[in-house]
Amino acid sequence: MVKGSGMKTTLLLWDIDGTLINAQGSGLEALRDAILAAFGIVDTLQAIELAGRTDRWIFRQMLRAFRLAETEPHFSALETHYLAALPGRLQERGVRVLPGIAPILTDQERRERVAHGLLTGNLRKGAALKLGHGGLWPHFPFGAFADDSENRNDLGPFAARRAGEHCGNVFAAERTWVIGDTPHDVACGKAAGFRTLAIATGRHSEAELAAASPDAVFRDLSDTAAFWKAVAA
Repeated sequence: MVKGSGMKTTLLLWDIDGTLINAQGSGLEALRDAILAAFGIVDTLQAIELAGRTDRWIFRQMLRAFRLAETEPHFSALETHYLAALPGRLQERGVRVLPGIAPILTDQERRERVAHGLLTGNLRKGAALKLGHGGLWPHFPFGAFADDSENRNDLGPFAARRAGEHCGNVFAAERTWVIGDTPHDVACGKAAGFRTLAIATGRHSEAELAAASPDAVFRDLSDTAAFWKAVAA
């Protein structure tokens, strides 16, 4: 690779919640708003796993928890009300960009050879709302989302294809990294044959993440030099 050639050789695929930002409970509150608006149900939703799951998967668990039919109109109702409630909840609670993220995304030295994309369980519209509040959405011109599949492990090929279409080249699997804060992110990256980097900025400890056997584990990304060394970019 000749510096200045313009070809990007490293692909970084980022999770959102607990990895890039902390939305401070906005998503959960919007889900509570959605089940109330769609079905008149008041519930904390504490029994439903959220971290590392896709929005579509979460909607299915909500329907099952309240013995509601898993039909497209019901999925659509939850999605519509969730996306309607999310902007207000984000405005109310705010979004915190996590340590190291801003300097990594704006690193001028590596801009020519590193491509940043999303690999997230969020719906695309939800991702845009959350990252928009954190000022990060413009950094991610492509990605894979819950709109593509309910199963997070299916998302890697969607993200890789869109990265290739956007950048005009194919990224080698060994130069493609999935970065997230849950064992589900690690499993997703492994399912696609990509490298994985886990960050303990969400609900999982470094030890819990290490048990999933990622290629690298960080407490957070405040040491950006160590991050770049890990991904060899």
